[in-house]
Amino acid sequence: MAKATNRIKAPTQALRVQSREEVEVAIKQLGDKQRELQRLVTYQNDEITAITASYAEPLQVLKNEISHQQQAIQAWCESHRDELTQNGKQKTGYFNTGEVQWRTNPPSVRITKADQVIENLKTLGMLEFIRTKEEINKDAILLDPEKARTVNGIAIKSGVEEFVIKPFEQEVKP
Repeated sequence: MAKATNRIKAPTQALRVQSREEVEVAIKQLGDKQRELQRLVTYQNDEITAITASYAEPLQVLKNEISHQQQAIQAWCESHRDELTQNGKQKTGYFNTGEVQWRTNPPSVRITKADQVIENLKTLGMLEFIRTKEEINKDAILLDPEKARTVNGIAIKSGVEEFVIKPFEQEVKP
């Protein structure tokens, strides 16, 4: 299980405690509250797990029943499709309790091994099937910030200070 981070990042604020001792007490209290929060989250997850487990079997039974019922409905409707759709003039069959529909999904494209497909398209001269995306190279901007600042719309943020509080605590090892 990944170790939960207990670091708190916040912009630098005005000091509200008046002494080193008050800061030490405040950090201890912060660590206590973070551990209590983690305990409550753990209890909550335990309860959610128990609730989920108690509903798992009845939910699976209902899912199976629904699946079988859908298959039976579909089988009957497929064998009576002409009657239900007025010989294909409509895509919906109507009943007093609901309706059934036959819908054709729109075409879709699935690509496997995209790099290889791109190379094949280039080799075959089918460049209309390749999209070229232009984007700003932020790494290059950071390498030459003075030149980049001359361009309208580029701002470079640097020297932003964060204040981090890390209460000491023992890490549980499995």
